[in-house]
Amino acid sequence: KPDTGDVIVDGLSVPHLKRQQLAELRRKIGYVFQNGALFDSDTVYENIRLGITDEACYSDQGYCADRVKECLRLVNLQPEVGSKYPAELSGGMRKRVGIARAIAGKPTYLLYDEPTSGLDPVNADVIDGLIERLQQELGVTSVVVSHDVRGSFRVADRVALLWQAKIRAVGTPEEILQSKDPAVQQFLERDLEMAVIQAESDAPETTHHAPRTGGGTGGGVG
Repeated sequence: KPDTGDVIVDGLSVPHLKRQQLAELRRKIGYVFQNGALFDSDTVYENIRLGITDEACYSDQGYCADRVKECLRLVNLQPEVGSKYPAELSGGMRKRVGIARAIAGKPTYLLYDEPTSGLDPVNADVIDGLIERLQQELGVTSVVVSHDVRGSFRVADRVALLWQAKIRAVGTPEEILQSKDPAVQQFLERDLEMAVIQAESDAPETTHHAPRTGGGTGGGVG
């Protein structure tokens, strides 16, 4: 329950829902944890199976297996990954398995907690692209909590910027970028500086040798 105010989903006040109503609402929401939150002692198949809320899964193992394979396909993982354990997966693969589990119950909403945290830029772009594709292919509404401004602007239709525990600005990515609010500008400038630093650190070092006469060397980083 919120400390103040209200939480409204589908026109319903969440704090005032009865137990059964709350359970029904929760089944419409898939949650993607920041670190994947996979059970180490369970295989990928077993982890994803936990997200299936359809009662048919308990009586029809074939249906359950097909659903797990479909979820793996949706996150661009091969069926063979289902037999692996979390410790055998890369960080990016664990993130995708976490997403597969979240969509296994066919939710209406997907909540992502820092989905690209701890990933290199290449894998972060893969996850951002996956979020975009799932929104379109499954018709889900995604709510993404992230410090990655660039990635957030890529996947979002609307952005809410939190500043000192309060929502400072709300709008489309274009509206946020054009904001004259000093706090918003400071936040965006800092993220841009970090992106430049990251890009420079990721760039391969290449030495260029130019024709020369006399003493001296030519070189550069590209």
